Amino acid sequence: MLRTLRFCVALVVGALVAAGSPAAHAADAPFEIPVITSLTGPAAPVGATEGQMAGVLESFINGSGGIKGRPVKFVVYDDGSQPQQSVALITQIVQQRKPAAIIGPASATMCGATAPILAKTGPVMFCLSPGIRPEPGSYVLSSSVSTADTAPILVRYFRERGWTRIAVITSTDATGQDVDKQLDGILAMPENKGVAFVIREHFNPTDISVSAQMQRIRASNAQALLTWSTGTPFGTLLRGAHDAGIDLPVGASNGNMTFLQVTQYKSFLPRELYFPGARGFSLEPGRGGVHDAQVRYFAALKAAGMRPDIAPSLIWDPTLLVIDAYRHLGTEASADQVRGYITGLKGWAGVDGIYDFTDREHANRGLGENAGIMYRWDPDAERFTIVSKVAGYLK
Repeated sequence: MLRTLRFCVALVVGALVAAGSPAAHAADAPFEIPVITSLTGPAAPVGATEGQMAGVLESFINGSGGIKGRPVKFVVYDDGSQPQQSVALITQIVQQRKPAAIIGPASATMCGATAPILAKTGPVMFCLSPGIRPEPGSYVLSSSVSTADTAPILVRYFRERGWTRIAVITSTDATGQDVDKQLDGILAMPENKGVAFVIREHFNPTDISVSAQMQRIRASNAQALLTWSTGTPFGTLLRGAHDAGIDLPVGASNGNMTFLQVTQYKSFLPRELYFPGARGFSLEPGRGGVHDAQVRYFAALKAAGMRPDIAPSLIWDPTLLVIDAYRHLGTEASADQVRGYITGLKGWAGVDGIYDFTDREHANRGLGENAGIMYRWDPDAERFTIVSKVAGYLK
């Protein structure tokens, strides 16, 4: 009896010592994952919502068991929409935290500045902008449908609507330059044989007026206007078109599909405003992995009092892909292991579609043209309404 009592006491003491040990505390401590976004500055209409979504995702992930029972904590950094600040933050995080994966930054400009730092050596950087195209095999991944797919989708939709004389204005930053470089290739596609870009204008994102460009566009006899810029510069474009008396259907980057922006610009929005977006803006009917992912996604947004625009969708799937990697590999996984796991996925169902990272055409992204669809802003219902089939074809 005495020997048994001594054995039980030893077990209890041992358990208490173990519970108080640094290793036990480390196991119970939240697993921290850095998130870089633009809480302030011109990219804040998207970045601030992504910062808020980090908290929504944290609750969602921890509510479903965290990573093998360990809670997750997202540490959010603000780059102020400044490339040099993004570079400084990336450098600091890599040196101090040595993470296997980083979520962000938020825009093509910030990602373009930081990607070269990590592309060859890691850690994994999941850029939250569709506007970059990482090299296959690099440590840089990109969110959502590439502009290499969404810009052709927008032109296809215009063409199918009979709007074949298209005016173009793009910004001179990374976001606008990316599409500007694609325009000749889009025009050369056999399906666009009857399409013409009747005028191609440019503007600096810091410009406060585009009146000269808009006057030339008005005189071009265009049937539709294709714009490409995001954040505050997009507002400059819309105001300029309004003030010039341009009454054309306007197409824009899906980076502007935020309720904050379209309601802020309500007084000078065009009558017809279109966006080539991904599929995660409305619940798809039927069954399947994408439908199930969307049900969970929209329930999480509703619980947080948020509506589904571009920002939540840009961060949702990438974050869950990183979490999926950690859940399979453990929190001690290396950057090589995380990259290898994600880039080897095929058939992974997210809110934007079925991901296939083994498809070399869409490597380091996982989504292609069939994850894109056209939306129109409905000012009366205050929502983004689907107006096409996938890839921009008319219904």
